[in-house]
Amino acid sequence: MIELLGVQKSFGHNHVLRGVDLKIARGTSMVVIGGSGTGKSVLLKSILGLVVPDAGTITLDGTDVTKTDRDTFLARFGMLFQGGALFDSLKVWENVAFRLLRGAKALPKDQAREIAIEKLRRVGLKPSTADQLPAELSGGMQKRVGLARAIAAEPEIIFFDEPTTGLDPIMSGVINALIREIVVEMGATAMTITHDMSSVRAIADTVAMLHDGKIRWTGPAAEMDAASDPYLQQFIHGRAEGPIESVR
Repeated sequence: MIELLGVQKSFGHNHVLRGVDLKIARGTSMVVIGGSGTGKSVLLKSILGLVVPDAGTITLDGTDVTKTDRDTFLARFGMLFQGGALFDSLKVWENVAFRLLRGAKALPKDQAREIAIEKLRRVGLKPSTADQLPAELSGGMQKRVGLARAIAAEPEIIFFDEPTTGLDPIMSGVINALIREIVVEMGATAMTITHDMSSVRAIADTVAMLHDGKIRWTGPAAEMDAASDPYLQQFIHGRAEGPIESVR
C-alpha cells in the first residue's frame, strides 16, 4: 500500500535518510525501530508530506504522494502523536471530533459529539470524560483520547509516533493492546515508530530497523529474535556492546 524507494533527506550536512527502501502491505502493522536520532520521525513526516525528500519516491497505492490532492491524501490518515498533541482549550470530545467538525464534509455538532463519545468508549473511557478538558486527565487517559481522535474518521492508514512514551509499564500494555485490537478490528494499515520493544512485540506484524539512514533489516516480527543481523540483535536486546556506537 505504501512504498518508499531510495528516499533521501538531509538537513544541511546532517544526512538523515540515506536511501530508504520500505514496503508496507495493506492491512498490516509495520513497526519501524531504531535509536533516537536515527531518522524515524523524518521518515514518517516524509510519508505524510510534512518533509519533502531530496531524492527517491514515496507512493500510496502506486501514486506518487507529491502528485495527489493534499486534502484527499491526508483524509486517508489518522495519527496518534507522541505527546498527545491535544488542544488545551477544547473539551475532550471536541479534540476527538476535531476533523469531523471541519472541512467540506463537516458533520453537525451533535452528530460529531455522538461519534466522539462512541470512540471514547472504544478506547475505554467513560462518556463523562467527553466534557472534561485535557488538563484534567492523566497521561494515560490523554493518550487514549489521542487514540480516539486518530480513529474518529475511520482512516485507512494510522500512524503511531512513540505511542507509549511517558507511560508506566501497565498503561503501556493497555495502549499496546488497544492499538492492536483497533488496527485488526478496522482492517487498517498501520505504521508505528518506536524504540519500546514491548510495543514492537505487542503490535507488529512486520518490523523494519532504521540505522544510519537506511533500513538494516526488515521481516516478520516472529523472525526478529532469530535474525543474524548484529545491529538488530544489539538493539532488541539493549546490549551496550556491539556495532551500534553509544554516546559516552
